[in-house]
Amino acid sequence: MSMKKIFLITALALLSNLCLPHPAMAQTAKDIVEKADNKRLGNTSESTITLSVIRPNWQRDMDLKVWSKRNQYLLILITSPARDQGTTFLKRGKEFWNWIPRIERNVKLPPSAMAQAWMGSDFSNDDLVKMSSMVEDYDHKLLGEEDMDGRAVYKIELIPKEETAVVWGKIITWIDKAESLFLKTEYYDEDGELINTVYGKDIKTMGGRTVTSRLEIQPAEDPENKTVLIYRELIFDEPMADNFFSLQNMKRVK
Repeated sequence: MSMKKIFLITALALLSNLCLPHPAMAQTAKDIVEKADNKRLGNTSESTITLSVIRPNWQRDMDLKVWSKRNQYLLILITSPARDQGTTFLKRGKEFWNWIPRIERNVKLPPSAMAQAWMGSDFSNDDLVKMSSMVEDYDHKLLGEEDMDGRAVYKIELIPKEETAVVWGKIITWIDKAESLFLKTEYYDEDGELINTVYGKDIKTMGGRTVTSRLEIQPAEDPENKTVLIYRELIFDEPMADNFFSLQNMKRVK
């Protein structure tokens, strides 16, 4: 074979190699987290949820309606039980408000309240309203790939950026490779101690996309305690005006 043909074949092989994507290099750890985060949020979402706080000797259930727009706006309405009916929570950017109908009072919650339990559940306020962004407020590192219940997953570590004020000292999450779903997420404090683990379960199609329709949060120190969040209805990407998420609408939304 002539040197000219050898050169041509080599050049074509190198060009093909450059043009073809390499699966392992196609996306960064941040890309993987961002894709999963965008999938669960959508541009907008509207959902009906049952949240159950489970303890060894009792269980308390709440029904919620939740509206969200990207990661900027969130409105939560408690529809039952009767004693909490009409209570609402509003997130606008970095502000978090609570309307309490029985005392007809609007309360702005400080950043320090983000670590507190939401309505006596195992979810913190930050867990529920996503005040901090898993995409923008953390640095991401791909720790490897694993198998979880027969599904191939990415294992990713999130470390908060120095300039951000967040609740968690570290997060480790396992994301389904095929469907970009958060299947397991561990939350650690600043001392590296595991505080909570959230499991994404009951994968099904809702609102035209594949989602984990059940979330279970397990406190590390209280293995007999658990909070379960089940999506009953879920709609994505319907038009929703920014002014829907207003202090005035907190009092009248149904």
